[in-house]
Amino acid sequence: MKLAILLLAAIALAAQTQHPISTDPGGANLPAQKIGPNDLLNISVYDAPELTRTVRVGADGLIRLPMLKRQIKADGLMPAQLESAIAEAVTAEQLLVDPFVTVTVAEYNSYPISVAGAVKQPLTFQANNPVTLLEAITRAGGLSPEAGPEILVSRPKIASDSGGPSLVQRIPVRGLIDAADPALNIRLTGGEEVRVPDVGKFFVLGNVHHPGVFPMQGNTEISVLKALASAEGLMPLASKEAYIYRREGATGRKNEIPVSLKKIMDRKAPDVPLMADDILYVPDATGRRAALATLEKIALFGVGASSALIYTTVR
Repeated sequence: MKLAILLLAAIALAAQTQHPISTDPGGANLPAQKIGPNDLLNISVYDAPELTRTVRVGADGLIRLPMLKRQIKADGLMPAQLESAIAEAVTAEQLLVDPFVTVTVAEYNSYPISVAGAVKQPLTFQANNPVTLLEAITRAGGLSPEAGPEILVSRPKIASDSGGPSLVQRIPVRGLIDAADPALNIRLTGGEEVRVPDVGKFFVLGNVHHPGVFPMQGNTEISVLKALASAEGLMPLASKEAYIYRREGATGRKNEIPVSLKKIMDRKAPDVPLMADDILYVPDATGRRAALATLEKIALFGVGASSALIYTTVR
């Protein structure tokens, strides 16, 4: 009986000295993904506490362990592949014979996804798992009322594709959200930048019933007459001559474009289209006009004082 007990104890002791089996090669809590710069790794070398530690991958994609003369490349490897690389390095430098190495990812920092622009809560988060475009926008609180008709998704450029086409993908908001087109709900795996541009705006100031700033509705062309309709029409003493103030995109030069409202309304001249950030100004019938600097300040700070424009004349 005593011999049997001693035999069982010897078997149990021998089992404890064997290499433990790794049941989670990809990480205790995080899914297995390729390791990248700035990721935080838990490295465990069995029966070698001097090599067991937490290491952050450098910006160059390398890690350094004590007692090892050379650095080990971690960037682009799966945790199991890095385990083999560390074991080979430890064996090559004759530190251990047949080492058992376990690598888990404690924190991913190499898969950021940023969501910015016309969303309620712009943010950057780590893609520990692939997410869809709608999930990323939901994390940012959804689209704000100022969101434009498109979402721009910029993907990281691969070195081998340096001569390829643009990596910016345009996603129509109506197709993604209203039509719920699954083809537009693209997968994001990390490194993408999601930007929601503001909808274009135009300004109507001066002698109109409701001066203010108005959004450009989708891809619909906005003209002078549509802009006046948005502002609820002309005041009784409004001039029949209006002006569009427009800045050139490249030079920033200010242009003044006279518009004959009478000819447009009498159908003797074509309606004039407006562009984003245009200011449509309607002076009073006396011909007195506000200076462009005054119009720009009102467009910037608010249109509540626009009724006072009839008292400001051009310099």
